[in-house]
Amino acid sequence: MANKILYGSIGTKEAMELEDKYGAHNYHPLPVVIARAKGPYVWDPEGKMYFDFLSAYSALNQGHCHPYIIDALKKQADTLTLTSRAFYNNKLGEYEKFVTDFFGYDKVLPMNTGAEAVETAIKLARKWGYEKKGIPHNKAKLVFCENNFHGRTTGVISASTDPTSYKNFGPFLPGIEIIPYNDTEALEMILEEEGEEIAGFIVEPIQGEAGVYVPDEGYLKKSYEICKKHNVLFIADEVQTGIARTGKLLACDWEDVKPDVLILGKAISGGVLPVSAVLADDDKMEVFKPGEHGSTFGGFPLACAVAKAALEIVRDEKLAEKASKLGKIFRQKIRELDSPLVVKVRGKGLLNAVVIKEIKGINAWEVCKQLKQNGLLAKQTHGNIIRFAPPLTITEDQLKQGLKFINISFSQINEMIK
Repeated sequence: MANKILYGSIGTKEAMELEDKYGAHNYHPLPVVIARAKGPYVWDPEGKMYFDFLSAYSALNQGHCHPYIIDALKKQADTLTLTSRAFYNNKLGEYEKFVTDFFGYDKVLPMNTGAEAVETAIKLARKWGYEKKGIPHNKAKLVFCENNFHGRTTGVISASTDPTSYKNFGPFLPGIEIIPYNDTEALEMILEEEGEEIAGFIVEPIQGEAGVYVPDEGYLKKSYEICKKHNVLFIADEVQTGIARTGKLLACDWEDVKPDVLILGKAISGGVLPVSAVLADDDKMEVFKPGEHGSTFGGFPLACAVAKAALEIVRDEKLAEKASKLGKIFRQKIRELDSPLVVKVRGKGLLNAVVIKEIKGINAWEVCKQLKQNGLLAKQTHGNIIRFAPPLTITEDQLKQGLKFINISFSQINEMIK
């Protein structure tokens, strides 16, 4: 007899079958269907509860369906949702002042998705390069790092070194230079050789999709200084690492670096709407003139109300401090796991990864399936790495309960591989 459906109108099996039949096969999800969520918890249609230790790739730093954000959404939705930028509205300016004060910049250019924000930063850097730095027409270059992930648009994948991102999607955007990550000597070398034509260096303070690679201490500070020396914009993609995820408001704050251009997304809306932002001071942002860049939905009233509420939660609930404290507990407990599968644990705040050694066919994917069986959801990346990133609103007791599920799962797997 099939389990009773408690949430929604269709069960787990039908939901997966419908996606498989009618949706493009551009994802490979874990075999679980989520029908309800609250805080750090999610439920499938039949009512089984899980801990969410992925947080929609760090979009849900404030937890699922935070009541303060949902209340702001509902109030604004009853009044005004969209105007386009053909007209002024009474929410955008208020939000722009709030977000620029919050992060310490003169101007913000609001967009929707993280990838759109990265594309915006690319355009900003190029235009600044021509109009402010004096780079010859159509000669501007941008420097990216190996193993980066900045989104899936054709412009952004032109900078990717991951074949799954770029294979059979060319031709690609010209003017892209790639250097190793966490290598200031490589950055210095390319700026010495080509700096007159380089407009910006776009970097993730921690490479998330690549497996939560944390660079050496001082990497960001030194990179920023090298960029200043060569009059190159230091552009930080903090779509995943920003908004308190790593234990500071921004990951760049760990080294007291203020990027020339800051890219934000994901948790800037608490996972309620697609909201992203590019922040810079006047001397950079003023290169944009009316008609040169925009989006119908960029900065729409509903998004402004939601994003303001989401950031107020980060401030008022001290989520950066929580992430720093709980992240240390998480890494310590994972390092204490007695399992031959665990090769390495790394991370900052509540953005963490466990590198898995495959033994007897048990790999990171199989570990994630075992975690799911025991009530905890995480996802592997790049084959052998599991990313763990619970909502920052999780309590210490809830985190420790999740760690128990992880411990149980690894103990069970240890028995399988004996």
